[in-house]
Amino acid sequence: MKNVASEVLIYTASYCPYCAAAKKLLQSKKIAYREIDVSDDDAMRAKLVDRTGGRETVPQIFVDGKPIGGYDDLVKMVSKGEI
Repeated sequence: MKNVASEVLIYTASYCPYCAAAKKLLQSKKIAYREIDVSDDDAMRAKLVDRTGGRETVPQIFVDGKPIGGYDDLVKMVSKGEI
């Protein structure tokens, strides 16, 4: 299990149920995160696509600067104690 707090960044959209679920999971585990909402921000969404190597869906989650994927990937990491 990881002893050091991880830096979590999550790209979201207001209409996305998986984004809401990811934020709820992080909050329930008292894991701090920074959120970037790309709902109405085409420039930020383009940066997200570039940063993820072409992924356009949200949520896109980064832990310690590394992309881990979406909601299902977050659930796996949290359940293993990797965050």
